[in-house]
Amino acid sequence: MLRRLDYKCHFCTSCEGMGCVGEMPGMGGAFNSANFIENVAGWKKVAAQLLHCQSLLPAQKQALLKQFQEEGVTLPTIRLAPMTGAVENVGYQDERSFYFDLIIASCAAGIELALGDGCPDEKLLFGIEAVKAASQFFPQAKSAVFIKPYENKRILERMEWSKDVAEIYGVDIDSYNIITMRNKVNLEKKTAATLKELQSASHLPFAIKGVFTKEDVEMVTELKPDIVVVSNHGGRIETRKGSTAEFLQEYGNILKSNCKELWVDSGIRNFMDLMVAAKLGATQVMIGRPIVTALCRDGVKGVIHAMDRLQTPPVN
Repeated sequence: MLRRLDYKCHFCTSCEGMGCVGEMPGMGGAFNSANFIENVAGWKKVAAQLLHCQSLLPAQKQALLKQFQEEGVTLPTIRLAPMTGAVENVGYQDERSFYFDLIIASCAAGIELALGDGCPDEKLLFGIEAVKAASQFFPQAKSAVFIKPYENKRILERMEWSKDVAEIYGVDIDSYNIITMRNKVNLEKKTAATLKELQSASHLPFAIKGVFTKEDVEMVTELKPDIVVVSNHGGRIETRKGSTAEFLQEYGNILKSNCKELWVDSGIRNFMDLMVAAKLGATQVMIGRPIVTALCRDGVKGVIHAMDRLQTPPVN
């Protein structure tokens, strides 16, 4: 692990996008972190509309949780968000160390795994290696593998690389909007037809991640994937402005009717956010920055504590 001063995270008291404005590479987001900030604020806005308040006393949260349980609403499973770029964005000394530390900490915290890929290819290969290593201590360790929207031949190649650790294959469709990456590795703007080829080739559940526009919703209705992930990469993608919470609120019903599972990421910070995500039909949420921040600050024990705090209902 590096010394704390080497990390690019500012370890703000509350991770809301204010401390790292304009820091890309780094922990910030596009548009001077506008969508990062909107993502965090969006869960509060939707909670105010859905639960009729922006904050609840512990006893009220307990009552709300009991109501959810009586209604058959189950809190979403927590999964690590796919993240690479450890050196340039997080300040780790190397990508391999980051992936090994991140995967082991996530397994120890009892949350599901996800891998992402990037340039160079070693970013995905290190992630695969890390999951294989973790499986020696956590036999259940498998991962969702999200691949950038290359031409299908390259995606199928990466699916083959990761077959021993994968439980889900997915395509990060909105990575196309990362202009530097698009030009560097020839990313494609995916259509329902090109994704259908991958879905047919997959022997595992197939996901599309990065659904955040009306056009994406239309593609979902045509493709009908196993899993849809509402995401704007934590506000790091140059796409339409807004929050994933409000997008999920607007389009959740139509998305749910055209997939088997609906997931969401970006801006989820507390137990109330989990309740709101569940109420909107999300079966899983993916967490990124809070896990990285906890890992950088306190290692494995920090991630365990952060995830326990997130998932534990408040007491009186």
